Amino acid sequence: MNAQTSRIRVMLVEDQTLLRRAFAKLLSLEEDIEIAAEAADGEEAIRMARAHRPDVILMDLQMPRLDGIAATRRIIADLPDTHVIVLTTFEDDEQIFNAINAGAAGYLLKDSREAEIIEAIRVAAKGASALSPRIAHKLLTAFKTMNAPDPDQPVVADGNDLTDREAGILALLVAGKSNREIADELSLAEGTIKNYVSRILSKHDARSRTELVARSLRRPTR
Repeated sequence: MNAQTSRIRVMLVEDQTLLRRAFAKLLSLEEDIEIAAEAADGEEAIRMARAHRPDVILMDLQMPRLDGIAATRRIIADLPDTHVIVLTTFEDDEQIFNAINAGAAGYLLKDSREAEIIEAIRVAAKGASALSPRIAHKLLTAFKTMNAPDPDQPVVADGNDLTDREAGILALLVAGKSNREIADELSLAEGTIKNYVSRILSKHDARSRTELVARSLRRPTR
């Protein structure tokens, strides 16, 4: 975030000019957001990100020359402090998991409400995950299907053993709940939840909650 103005610097990556301009106009109305750059494809997005170092990128998935997932992976590798929010019409599981695995901090659908998109930018700028309710629900459903806990056995998720309590907390993280919300739901202290989250991150060798979701939901390769 810009230290002098405290405004969130956003880069728009969208190959449809009219749609990109519409997003730019929408975001320009917010006092705490400024448009740092725009790009029409993945290759241009990488160049513009390196040049302007935005706080948050709204990234389309299907674009010419280089798609949004590949562009996200390369941008995050170069600029780990930049947060990418995928903004797309696609909500199939493979696209969602691939985007999160590439390092995306959020995944929104283009039919999301304007307020939801703006709030996601603010959330991502703080380093938190930004998932639309429909996407969060899909991830939670997938998690429950793939990792249904046995009360008598630790849960194995992506090669890491989780206790029953840790698996339950991970499911709530996938649903997009904050530490405070999880603490309230489980009748535990917020500090206790923070400790659990730290252990879960360590077991999955994950640096963030978003990466944790990706690792816990990654399908085995065939």
